[in-house]
Amino acid sequence: MRLLRLVPDDTHIRFMWLRRFTMPLSAAMSVLSIVLFLVVGLNFGIDFRGGSLIEVQTRNGPADIAQMRATLSGLGLGDLQIQEFGGPNDVLIRVVEQPGGELAQQAVITKVREALGDSVEYRRVEIVGPTVSAELARTGTIAVIVAIIAILIYIWFRFEWQYAVGAVVATIHDVVLTIGLFAVLQLDFNLSSIAAILTIVGYSLNDTVVVYDRIRENARRFKRRAVPELIDLSINQTLSRTVMTSLTTLLALVALYVFGGEVIRSFVFAMIWGVLVGTYSSIYVAAPILHYLGLRPGGDAAAAAAQGSS
Repeated sequence: MRLLRLVPDDTHIRFMWLRRFTMPLSAAMSVLSIVLFLVVGLNFGIDFRGGSLIEVQTRNGPADIAQMRATLSGLGLGDLQIQEFGGPNDVLIRVVEQPGGELAQQAVITKVREALGDSVEYRRVEIVGPTVSAELARTGTIAVIVAIIAILIYIWFRFEWQYAVGAVVATIHDVVLTIGLFAVLQLDFNLSSIAAILTIVGYSLNDTVVVYDRIRENARRFKRRAVPELIDLSINQTLSRTVMTSLTTLLALVALYVFGGEVIRSFVFAMIWGVLVGTYSSIYVAAPILHYLGLRPGGDAAAAAAQGSS
């Protein structure tokens, strides 16, 4: 007997009945995310914009961010971001790329060192040039696209084509909504954000495959059941596993967000969002798409076209 039971073994939740609300909601949120990406844009970090990143730690008490900003603003370095980074003594300084090539970027470091003097200890200094940042942006985009194509091929071979389309649509839904989150909150979008998106893709796919496996199994066992009823049965049968997996993952991520420090905070926040969205899309996006694409118990998709409109 299990001591912890978050979800009863025999649930009868009508998930497919809710699809008339969740599918339009998902479509609206996806469109809104794309609009935000095009209009507002992403807050690209130094990985993609190029420039200098300097992490310092004050020697005498908590950092005075306002005073430090006033000191460095007079150097004529252009766009300058200064923020507390982890503890009250830690400060992260970002300086936009300067015209003049690598020598100009080195001059930025020299000017900052001269302005701040011996009041701080330098923990990290990074310089990213425009060629490197453009290459990183290109390879990051390619990585996401290749991952989605690989998902399409994998699911197509493992299941029927309806499952492949459903998994890809659900994955794109998760990626688009995550990018929308970065756009609306203006979170720093860097290489760790790409890593977060790829991790979200893997998590969402894993959850979707679990649901799809049960749907396929039940489709072979109950050939006379209506598709919505069969999908509801399958989701309810896997609901306990889905909830427990998502909850344990979220517990670990929340702990990392609270105690992991500023370095990984944006990555972990994106992951928390991705787990929630990935769980949602496995139930309310990937599964209903099978119904709309005419999946039928017994594998005769064509004969289900009339039933798909019900």
